[in-house]
Amino acid sequence: MTNETYLNHPTFGLLFSVCQVEENCELYTTLYAQRLFFLVSTGAQGIEFEPISRSESRILVENRLRALRRAGRLPEFSHLQAIHKRTFM
Repeated sequence: MTNETYLNHPTFGLLFSVCQVEENCELYTTLYAQRLFFLVSTGAQGIEFEPISRSESRILVENRLRALRRAGRLPEFSHLQAIHKRTFM
């Protein structure tokens, strides 16, 4: 899975999609520093940015990794595992 998604934040500039957290909600981080994290929700009122901590982000990614592994979605798991190592290690 090599699709990369970017989003322009009005204050922090270009954000990189880390992973989908749930329906209509994804985790994004700043592109270069990867120090600021946002839950980005899309809905009837448009796009909503919710800043979250690095530790909360790590927990969300680890939960997603577990879900992918349980579901047997190994290509997605491997891709997200590489992102996890690059971002949080």
